[in-house]
Amino acid sequence: MSNFIEYNDTVTFHPGYYLKELVDESGLTQEDFAKRLGTTPKNLSILIRGEQSLSIDIATKLSRMLGTTIVYWLNLQQMYDEKIAEIQSAEELKKERDTFKLIDYKYFRDNFNLPELPRMVDQQIKCVREFLSVSSLTILEKHDLAVNFRSYADELSRSNIVNANAMVQIAINKTLSVDIPKFNKKKFEKAVMFALSQTENHAGFLPEIKKAFGESGVALVALPNLKNSGVNGATKKVDGKIMLMVNDRRHFADTFWFTLFHEIGHIMNGDFGISFHGEEEGEADLYARRMLIPQESYDEFVGKNHRYDEKNIREFAKSIGRDPGIVLGRLMIDGKVSHTNTLLSKKIRHSYHVVV
Repeated sequence: MSNFIEYNDTVTFHPGYYLKELVDESGLTQEDFAKRLGTTPKNLSILIRGEQSLSIDIATKLSRMLGTTIVYWLNLQQMYDEKIAEIQSAEELKKERDTFKLIDYKYFRDNFNLPELPRMVDQQIKCVREFLSVSSLTILEKHDLAVNFRSYADELSRSNIVNANAMVQIAINKTLSVDIPKFNKKKFEKAVMFALSQTENHAGFLPEIKKAFGESGVALVALPNLKNSGVNGATKKVDGKIMLMVNDRRHFADTFWFTLFHEIGHIMNGDFGISFHGEEEGEADLYARRMLIPQESYDEFVGKNHRYDEKNIREFAKSIGRDPGIVLGRLMIDGKVSHTNTLLSKKIRHSYHVVV
């Protein structure tokens, strides 16, 4: 390692560089100089080569031996350290630019009021980094940054990982900012039953269930979908509370409710992580299906019907106190109604778009 660094046409010297000049000018060997300084020849040699920072102890001894100030030597070390930090930061920024190519800055600008900054990539990076409260955007490329991907971890693209982690960081920060008690499973079970009564309350359900969940120690965070995240939802323990994040990636109300109850199922099972698109997670899926539509009632309904129209779907939905779109979504999943039946879909299904 050199006792000076060159970067962007500037040179910065380690204190060891100046110390070598003093040793050379003294006419003493390094061994003799070290003995006079009150340190070992090995320690002096390492310092001269720039392989060790100048300690307060050595700075004090140099000031006493040479009649300089302690501050003089410590300032030399500080200037060198600052240059090292500047270089490291510049090198890290180069890596961040590569990660940032995978992120849609407009998402943060439009939903979280980050500044416009057209064509100012480095400033955009700085804003997103500070908004997410991370030291570098490159850490968003880690599979296990905050919570594990529950499945398909080996099949995820860099873009999936970066954007999924970004959404989870937003949700974690929002969870940390809310004042709710520690998680209470019994209270949460009651809050979940209340949520089931809100499936037809399309305009006002979100604040209602947020409040109910919050009282049980679960922070429900609903976010607009971030492009290329592929995330359905996520759960994580955060400071004694539980974060439950869902988004509007699939738009339809029935898929939103299914995702919500899928994540609730994970919480009930004490399983925390990120749910990625396309996955089938048996227990959580089964929990969501049974909670949204009682199995016995559903079996009876499909046993009586071979043709499903708006009227009988709405009648059945009313009988179980659910949004008709949830029933239609289930029928589509089970292959009893075609996904291409756009007319029925338009009549029954609602679309959700989360506004932050």
